[in-house]
Amino acid sequence: MRPWTVVAPFARWFPLKSETVRADLIAGITVALVLIPQSMAYAQLAGLPPYYGLYAAFLPVMVGALWGSSSQLATGPVAMVSLLTGSVLASLAAVGSEQFVALAILLALLVGICQLALGMFRLGAIVNFLSHPVIIGFTNAAALIIVLSQLSKLLGVSMPRSEYFFLDVWGVLEQVRDMHLPTLVMGVSAILLMWALKKYAPKAPGVLIAVALTTLVSWNIGFEHNSSGGIHQLVDADVRILAAEFDREELRITDLKKQISARSAELRRRERGQVDRQHVLALKYQMELLALELQDAERENRIRQRALRKFILVRVPGPNAEDSKFYLSGRAPKESKTDGRKWRISKISNGHVNLVGGGEVVGDIPRGLPSVAVPKVDWDTVRLLLSATFVITMVGFMEAISIGKAMAVRTGERVEPNQELIGQGLANIVGSLSQSYPVSGSFSRSAVNLSAGARTGMASVFTGLLVLLTLIFLTALLYHLPQAVLSAVIIMAVVGLVNFEAMKHAWLAHKHDGVTAGVTFFTTLGVAPHLDTGILVGAGLGLILYLYRRMKPRVAVLGRHPDGTLRDAKLHNLPTGEHVAAVRFDGSLYFANVSYFEDAILEAVAHAPKAKYLLVVGDGINEVDASGEEVIRLLFRRLEDRGVTMIFSGLKHQVVTVLERTGLYAEMGERNFFRTEDMALDSVYRDMTDQSVDAAFRQRAGPSGR
Repeated sequence: MRPWTVVAPFARWFPLKSETVRADLIAGITVALVLIPQSMAYAQLAGLPPYYGLYAAFLPVMVGALWGSSSQLATGPVAMVSLLTGSVLASLAAVGSEQFVALAILLALLVGICQLALGMFRLGAIVNFLSHPVIIGFTNAAALIIVLSQLSKLLGVSMPRSEYFFLDVWGVLEQVRDMHLPTLVMGVSAILLMWALKKYAPKAPGVLIAVALTTLVSWNIGFEHNSSGGIHQLVDADVRILAAEFDREELRITDLKKQISARSAELRRRERGQVDRQHVLALKYQMELLALELQDAERENRIRQRALRKFILVRVPGPNAEDSKFYLSGRAPKESKTDGRKWRISKISNGHVNLVGGGEVVGDIPRGLPSVAVPKVDWDTVRLLLSATFVITMVGFMEAISIGKAMAVRTGERVEPNQELIGQGLANIVGSLSQSYPVSGSFSRSAVNLSAGARTGMASVFTGLLVLLTLIFLTALLYHLPQAVLSAVIIMAVVGLVNFEAMKHAWLAHKHDGVTAGVTFFTTLGVAPHLDTGILVGAGLGLILYLYRRMKPRVAVLGRHPDGTLRDAKLHNLPTGEHVAAVRFDGSLYFANVSYFEDAILEAVAHAPKAKYLLVVGDGINEVDASGEEVIRLLFRRLEDRGVTMIFSGLKHQVVTVLERTGLYAEMGERNFFRTEDMALDSVYRDMTDQSVDAAFRQRAGPSGR
C-alpha cells in the first residue's frame, strides 16, 4: 500500500480515465435515483422527518466512499440501522420531536467515534463477536418488525407507542374499521407497481417510478387534507381536557429546559472564576432535581400524546373556521352535518390544534443545505446511548463489511476491514455535523452501484452531488409524496431479508448455532421495541455456547483400526492397549477446560490399570496457557508416583515453546515427546521384554485417523 493511501485512500483512484469517469457518473446517477426516495423512507422508519434521510444521503455517502476501502460500497441510510435508531430513541423522546432529532444526531456522532477508534486501533476483528447465527436471527426478527411497524402508515391510522411492540400492533389492528381507504390504495398500489417493475423490468428504477407516479396522483386528487383550530373547538370534555393538559405540560417542559440551561450557564461561570464550592454543589443539586422533573414531565406527555393520537374526530363546519366544532366520531349531534372526513390530532401548541383529515404526505422539506453544527453532548444522555452505540456500531459495520466482501469476490478488489471502519466512522461523524442520523453500507444500493458499472468511489461522490442538487432545487416536488408510499418502499426493501431457511441451515450445521439464531429471533421479537437488547442477548448466548464447547472438547480413547490407524475406540468398537493407554485431545488446553482434561486423563488411566504409559496424542492442541501447563505438570508428577509415564506426540511448535519456557519440557525429558503417535508406540514397546504385549494394538501404522 502506498503511504499516502493510508491518510487519503481515495488517492488510489487517480489518475481517472475519461471512460472511468463516464462509468462512475452513470452509476452515481442510477444509485441516486434509488437513494433519494429510499433515504426519506428510512428516515421515517427511524422516527425522523423524511428530509433528514436526504441529509444522511448527502455528505456521509461521499465521505464513506472517499475514506473506505471498497470502490462500490454505497454508504447511507439503511433499514436495519434506521430501525435500531428509532427503537432506541423512542423511549427517550417523543418520536419526531426536536429532542428526538437531537438524540439521533448525537447517536450518529457516538457511532462514528466508536467506529473510527476501532479502525484506527486495528480492531476490525471485534465484529466477529456478532456471529452469523446471531445476525440471521436478528435480521429475520427485525425484518418482521419493520414490516409490521409500517401497517399504521399503510392503513392511515395512528400507531400507539409503548414498551410492548406487539401490543402497539394490536392497537393498530383494532383501528382497521377507521382506516383511510385512499391511503391504503396508495400504499398497496405502490407495492404492486414496484413488484411488477422488479419482475418484468428489473433494470428500470422501480422505486423512483412508483414515487413519481404516486406523487403526481396525490397532487392531482388533493390527497392531503389538513385543518386547525383552538383547543376550545374540541367539544368532548375528555379530548379537550387531555389536549389542554398536554399543552400546559409542553409549556412547563420548555420552562424547565430554560431553567436547566440558565443554571448550567451559571455553573460554568462559577467554575471558571473563584469557586464557591457550596454554591456549586447547590447548583448541581438543583439541576439534578430539574432534570428528574423534566424527565417525568416528558414521559407523562408522551403518554398523553399517544392517547390523543387514538381519538378519531369529525368536524361540523361553522360560518367561519373559528366556529367549526370537532366531535368524537359517532358523538356529533344527529341534526348536524359533518364534512364527511375523519380527523386526527397531529400537533398541539400554545392552545392551537393541528389536525389531519386526509392522507399524510411528506410536506414541506427545507430547501438548501443542512446546517452545520456540533451535536450537543450531554454526558448523562451519552451514558443512556452507550449500549445502542455499541450495537449499531457492530451491526452497521458487519452489514457494510459483508456487502463489501461479497462484491470483492466479483471485482477482485481487496476490502480492508479496518480502513472500512475508518470510512464508516468518518461518514457518521461528518454526518452528525450536518444533521444526519447513523448510516451504514446498503446492500441493495451497492448491488445497483456494481451492476451499473461503478469502477471507483467517485460514483458515490456523484450520487452525493445529485442529492445536493435535490436539496437545493427539487424539494418542492416532493411535498405531495404520500407517507404510505414511503412505507411501501420500506416494505419492499426489507421483505427479502426474511430468510427462515438460513436459520434452519444454522441448526443443521450445529445445534448450538441453531439455538443461538432461534433465541436471538424470539428475544428480539419479545423485547421490541428495545431491539438492542435482543442482539446483545444473542451475542452473549453465542459466546457462552462457544465457551461451553471449548470447555468440553472432544476426547477419544484410541484403539487400533483394521486399516492400521489409531481411531476412537468407542466409536469404532476397537481394541485398546492394555499396557499403553492412548488418548487424543481435540482442543486447546486453557483455564476453562483444564479440569475436563485432567478428568479425561485420569479416567483413561483408571480404565487401563495395567498401563505403564499414557500417550496423549496432541495434534489437536493448538495452544496452552499457564493453567494448561500447570495441569500437565501436576498430572505428570501424579502419574509418575503411580508408576505411569505420561508421553506426548504431535505437539505443535507453539505448545512446545510454552513447555520449554516454563521448564516443563526439561523436567519431563525430551524422551517423552515424539513427532507422531507411531514413533511414540514404537519407542515404548521396543523397551518391553515381552514382544507379545498388546499385539493387536501395537501394529505399525501410518498417520492417525480421525
